[in-house]
Amino acid sequence: MTIEEQLNLEADQARRKALEALARYKFCMFGYWAGLWVHLNRIGSRRRNPFRFLVEAARAEIHQHKVP
Repeated sequence: MTIEEQLNLEADQARRKALEALARYKFCMFGYWAGLWVHLNRIGSRRRNPFRFLVEAARAEIHQHKVP
C-alpha cells in the first residue's frame, strides 16, 4: 500500500468517525475527527470537504434567524 493510499484510508476513517460522533451529539469528538480529516487532506491528495453540507446548513440557519 502506498503512502497516498494509506492517507486516503485514514481520511475516510476520520470522515466516518466524525459523522458518527455528530450523530451521537458528541460535538467535541466531531471536531477532533473533522480536524484530523482536514489535516490528512492537506498532506495528501486534496479532496472536496465532506462536511461542506453541514457548513452550508449552518450558514443557512444563521441567515434565517438573523436579527436586523
